[in-house]
This record gives sequence, C-alpha cells and structure tokens, in this order.
Amino acid sequence: MVARTSISLAAALFCATAWSARAQSHFDVKPGQWETTVAGQTTGQLPIPQEMLDKMTPEQRAKIEAAMQARNGQPTVHKSCAKKEDLDKPFARDFHSASCKQTFVTSTSTKQEIHMECEENGGKQVGTLKIEAVDSGTVKGTMQMTATNGARTMNLNYTYSAKWLGPVCAEASK
Repeated sequence: MVARTSISLAAALFCATAWSARAQSHFDVKPGQWETTVAGQTTGQLPIPQEMLDKMTPEQRAKIEAAMQARNGQPTVHKSCAKKEDLDKPFARDFHSASCKQTFVTSTSTKQEIHMECEENGGKQVGTLKIEAVDSGTVKGTMQMTATNGARTMNLNYTYSAKWLGPVCAEASK
C-alpha cells in the first residue's frame, strides 16, 4: 500500500505536470520533448492501513518514513514526450479508474483546474491540480492533495514547472 500510494501520487503528479495539455485539445502548448521540475512538501503520516503497519517491524516503518522525509523539498526532474495525438485526449483518460473521479473546475486555453477524488484499498485521496500555460512552451502549476486511511492522514503540497525542449522527442521519452 505504501508503494501504491506513493507511486499513484507520483504518477498523477508527473503525468499531470508533463501533459497538462491533455485536459482540453485547445490547451495552448506545443507537442514535443518537455522537461518538468517538481518540488514539494509532504506532512503527516503515511496513509498505511493499520493491518499493514502491524506487520512491519519498527525498522521497516522507520525506513519508509525516513525515505519519504528525505524527498521533502528535493526537486525532481522528469523528461517526457507529448505527441500531437496525446494532446487531443482529455486529462481524465490518464487516470481512468473506477476508483477515481476527476472534475474540471476551470478549463480554458491557458488554465486548468481539476478536482480529483480516489478511493482504493480503504484509503481516500482528495486534491486539486491547477495548471497554467504561461506560453506555448512553459507550463506551471500546483497540486494539493490529502490522502487518508483510517486515522492516518498525509498532506501533499507540490509546485511544478515544465518547459518545452523542442519538437523532437528523445527515444527514452517516447
């Protein structure tokens, strides 16, 4: 569950930041190679079900919590490719899951605000992603999310910026 929650949140953030243009076909960004820088803070407790916590040794729990804290505030950089056909797909297709619901609060050619709610394995994730195309080669945004499972709650607050690197994608990003 820890890995799933972390991976799910990371995937949501990276996909959303790199390809926020998928929200609407008229979101004004260029197809091609993009580089996204993400930084943020995570506070609270990992939303791990109690039965999983009970199975962990104190050392395992400490190792997981230390790894999460070590990432706090450390920016990460991710390169990815946005193909023209990808830019025509709605954002919600990236996270098509029976356990998740995305609602567009705002949708223009330069701004998107998406409210997300997911329920999985007894936990719940609720958050808002705000995206702005500063120009056709620059995107910035924020994500605030709260993940809960029982009495354990974790808050995530991230900012990101993405810049267009060029029309040709690196082979590893395709």
